[in-house]
Amino acid sequence: MFENSERTDIAELGEFGLIKHLTENFKIRHESSIKGIGDDAAVLNFDGKEILVSTDLLLEGIHFDLAYVPLVHLGYKAVQVNLSDIYAMNGVATQITVSIGLSSKFSLEAVEEIYKGIELACNKFNIDLIGGDTSSSKQGLVISVTSIGYVDKKDVVYRNGAREGDLLCVSGDLGGAYLGLQILEREKLIFLENPNIQPDLEGKDYIIERQLKPEGRRDIVDLLAQMEIIPTSMIDVSDGLASEILHICEQSGKGCNLYEEKIPIDPVTYETARELGLDPTVCALSGGEDYELLFTIKQEDYPKLKNDVDISIIGHITEKNSGCKMISKSNMVHELKAQGWSAFKG
Repeated sequence: MFENSERTDIAELGEFGLIKHLTENFKIRHESSIKGIGDDAAVLNFDGKEILVSTDLLLEGIHFDLAYVPLVHLGYKAVQVNLSDIYAMNGVATQITVSIGLSSKFSLEAVEEIYKGIELACNKFNIDLIGGDTSSSKQGLVISVTSIGYVDKKDVVYRNGAREGDLLCVSGDLGGAYLGLQILEREKLIFLENPNIQPDLEGKDYIIERQLKPEGRRDIVDLLAQMEIIPTSMIDVSDGLASEILHICEQSGKGCNLYEEKIPIDPVTYETARELGLDPTVCALSGGEDYELLFTIKQEDYPKLKNDVDISIIGHITEKNSGCKMISKSNMVHELKAQGWSAFKG
């Protein structure tokens, strides 16, 4: 994957030369970025705002497979999954730091591809790259991104603010990223058995993109602000809808009713699940990596967003003793269980 007629060994540049080479085209956009890369620490000034900080770690073989993940997409995704945490606090992301651990198989050109993806994300979401670190790695590629942002104190949203009667809402559609991963894994196995067979991804563009190039929902944060809605609780959907709903309910000390028929599932996601012998609802509940925003709102805010096609009302919050329930399409009541992705599965 890394074959290149013009391969440059990273050791030729050294650590500081590598950092300078990879980051020299990144521009500073925000007044809050007083000092970016080039000193012992970055200097930021947010003029009394509530500061938000989040960190994510991506490990080769655990979080991504370079057999089918292009490096430019990996760089983009590494930033996106981190920005999503800031948006889930109803905040605006403004800066990131990026640290990478590289094994000897990576040439300079390969690392440039990763940073090309990082730069694309910075340009699209108006982010300053202000620092990071590089190191050698014996365990493959490691990427750690820290995102920094801000929010007015009156607008910050936590997971623990859901109240009885609040409406449960989610942006976009769910399950696509998981189904995209299943298709990529299937084609990888076919390729390993017969390298002469080309991948069959026809008609799967949407779900493949949902897996390889997710988009943090900054637009939903902006939309809610325009509607003058401050959610009572919010979380991003990284580990599956069921897991995230349970986080909100547990931290808020509440129960919920989730309605299966209201869960937004794209037609390609639905058809692919059936094609693979999977239940589309289970994929949405437990698949993860959709990076949509799950949030609760007061009932009086319902008229403000009821006509928005990108937000679905999927249930409501109940008192704690009612438990967390899903009402199926056949009107059966099931206990909602988290079966999503775990960072420490064996």
